[in-house]
Amino acid sequence: MLRTIVQAPTPGEPALVELKHWLGINRPNEDETLGQILQASVTICEAFTGKAPLRQTVEEIIPLSGSWHELISRPVHQLTGAALLSPDGSREVIEVPADALEWRLGSSGCIRLRRPLIGDNLAVHLVVGIAADWTGLPAPLRHGIIRLAAYNFRDREGQSHGLPPASVTALWRPWRDVRLG
Repeated sequence: MLRTIVQAPTPGEPALVELKHWLGINRPNEDETLGQILQASVTICEAFTGKAPLRQTVEEIIPLSGSWHELISRPVHQLTGAALLSPDGSREVIEVPADALEWRLGSSGCIRLRRPLIGDNLAVHLVVGIAADWTGLPAPLRHGIIRLAAYNFRDREGQSHGLPPASVTALWRPWRDVRLG
């Protein structure tokens, strides 16, 4: 399966204000750098927990078969569209009728075909994420993202070897999805 982010999550101004407060910065000259570090911290949080912390739209490509396919992105809130992909790369948008696709949404999403469709693969568009915006994000995830961003801002020379500190992973661990195989 292939996953592409169609609309990336944005922590926004409330996250930037919180990070600047944490770091004791009141000047705007670091805002762009801090915003990029926040975005990277959100991505690392998703990689660690297996769940998108903030709402985003993604596209996943799944094979055309009658078996269940578990989606990579979590948690899935909504299936917003689907398209058949042909071998030449062209797309044919399909409605998502109940007689063609069956899906289960929840912490993880699963999709299967209920009838044969002609094409190479199926592209599905999904809205995923724990919270719609920064203020709706649970405190342990939000605080871990801020701590990681502050840690990386202070460690601009790269002495950390890219690993999140234990204080961050301890906040995120209860949210982590563990999957076998």
